[in-house]
Amino acid sequence: MTADRPAFVTAAGARRATAFALVAVFLDVVGFGLIIPVLPRLIEEVGHTGLDEAARIGGWLFAAFSLAQFMFAPLAGALSDRFGRRPLLLIAIAGLAVDYVVQALAPTVLWLFVGRLIAGVCGSSHVIAGACLADVSAPENRARAFGRMTAAFGLGFVLGPAIGGLLGEFGTRVPFWSAAALASANFLFGLLALPETLPRDSRRAFRWREANPLGVLAVFARYPGVLPYALVLTVFFFGTSVYPAVWSFWGMAKYNWSATTVGLTLAASGLAVALLQGFGTGPAVARWGERRMAAVGIAGAAATCIGFALSPTTAVVVAMLVINAVEGFAHPMLSALMSKAVPEDTQGALQGGISALMNIAMLIGAIFYTQAFAYFLSEAAPVRSPDVSYFIAAALMLAALALFLRQARRMAA
Repeated sequence: MTADRPAFVTAAGARRATAFALVAVFLDVVGFGLIIPVLPRLIEEVGHTGLDEAARIGGWLFAAFSLAQFMFAPLAGALSDRFGRRPLLLIAIAGLAVDYVVQALAPTVLWLFVGRLIAGVCGSSHVIAGACLADVSAPENRARAFGRMTAAFGLGFVLGPAIGGLLGEFGTRVPFWSAAALASANFLFGLLALPETLPRDSRRAFRWREANPLGVLAVFARYPGVLPYALVLTVFFFGTSVYPAVWSFWGMAKYNWSATTVGLTLAASGLAVALLQGFGTGPAVARWGERRMAAVGIAGAAATCIGFALSPTTAVVVAMLVINAVEGFAHPMLSALMSKAVPEDTQGALQGGISALMNIAMLIGAIFYTQAFAYFLSEAAPVRSPDVSYFIAAALMLAALALFLRQARRMAA
């Protein structure tokens, strides 16, 4: 291995693989972001219901997506360790195009669930993209590579929700057709540009015990130090699931946001994350190290959840979104620490396992936060407020921080 990449991958191949992995994540997030601002109104439209009941349905839709990802992401990661990254990544991207078409045509809520299940089954593109980046990056450079992937997520959320909010003014179905077109273009781009990054002699036999969502725990438990970080990530993901679960509903209930405003707030968040991760990850890791920056990310996440709950105006929310960008350090730093602890032929299984943890946490979180949100808007609640979910999320972030600091002290001992 050279200082920059494994010997199997040429310099040109590493650049193409890195570029495609980042572009694939970016375009997938753009497509996902396009539909967020209009989804509450689409649920109201096809379900013939109000905003509080739409929030409950939205939670179950997100739970269906997360359950499918939880079940199938480890399988995709394990299959990529056996057959290579390229075919699995292309299949995942093609499946997303199908999902958006199904939702664009959905006549009832049931068809929205069908689309979300398809998206979850095929939504492992970020898992394979992460494995591609690990393939072409030396261990000491993986925090920077995963930080760039987080930046790609952020950039996707700059354009996706902003454009989705504007397109939503022309109809609730228009953003879904646009997302389908983006996913199709992404698939064609992959056919032309994506090289294979995992050599045949580095592939390993397929193991069913590592391809099911519970079997991935064996991967975490096999290597010292990985399982405690997996627990931290699980609690952290559960806390952050408050955003996809209730952000749109929260803004509409508290500030009477339009779909355009929802999109623009998400775009502001994405821009802040992309700038900080794109330009700050490398210098921050070089100066303070992965463990310190992971702690900064988790602590920042807790603080800004409280900030959102206490924000009196949309202008303050936007300011908090800029501060919230430090949250983006947590996931890539923890992923890099875990990646260093496992061998090269297990990177796909590791990324699949991390995705499984994220999705089970978000599955539970989507149901929990949306039901809590709807309850605390109802007349049955002792205190009627749209902000309760964010106070709960802040408490979970603080728990994740305590777990992380405990593990960091153990590693330093």
